[in-house]
Amino acid sequence: MNLIIDVGNSQIKVAVFKGDELLSEAVMQADTLLRQVQNFLKKFNSIGHIMVSSVGHLPISVIKSLEVYAPVIMLSNTLRLPFKNDYGTPETLGVDRIALIASAYTIYPNKNCLVIDAGSCITYDFIDQEGHYKGGAIAPGLKMRFKAMHTFTAGLPLVDSFELRDFIGTNTQECMISGVVNGSINEIDAVIGQYQNKFKDLTVILTGGDSHFLSKRLKSSIFAHPNLLLRGINCILELNKH
Repeated sequence: MNLIIDVGNSQIKVAVFKGDELLSEAVMQADTLLRQVQNFLKKFNSIGHIMVSSVGHLPISVIKSLEVYAPVIMLSNTLRLPFKNDYGTPETLGVDRIALIASAYTIYPNKNCLVIDAGSCITYDFIDQEGHYKGGAIAPGLKMRFKAMHTFTAGLPLVDSFELRDFIGTNTQECMISGVVNGSINEIDAVIGQYQNKFKDLTVILTGGDSHFLSKRLKSSIFAHPNLLLRGINCILELNKH
């Protein structure tokens, strides 16, 4: 069995896989990671490999502690991948985007796929039907847009609600919600349209923390995959076991 650890910008996800079957997952903070991992290891005592994907901060001491239980592989662009990486600067491609593309190509082989990850940032990643990763785009996520308006202006409040009653805001908070939510939804639909115009039979995959909220509001036809990133990390680990 495999233990997968995804260190994001705001939280850490831990999962256990047997082959490609997801057996268990949990969300935790960095200060409880080792204790939670120990609980996983007690419950699943046949962990043979660990892979860590980190876009956040994970101390080296934690990695060393994990190596006591099983070999640890850090996800990077130098590992064997199930797709061909045509990115102009592969060394700068985030490991989270690498895992998402690996997962998408494994689930939808020989398809033109656009993966949209709606998290801290909204990322767009495209892989063609021949298995070549071409690149994509990075934009601010919903919470980041609210925080930017609050931070870089003197009078706008910090809004933490996404609920939009009407696209015409009748007060400052409603106007901010309308701007962020409508702007993001129209942006995503427009980007999907650009790809659809250029690549026929496009498969669009939506994942990330805000995917559930956005999926109900997008006009475009999408496939929602909440665990796409974890599955991608596991897929890459399977390719790189020693």
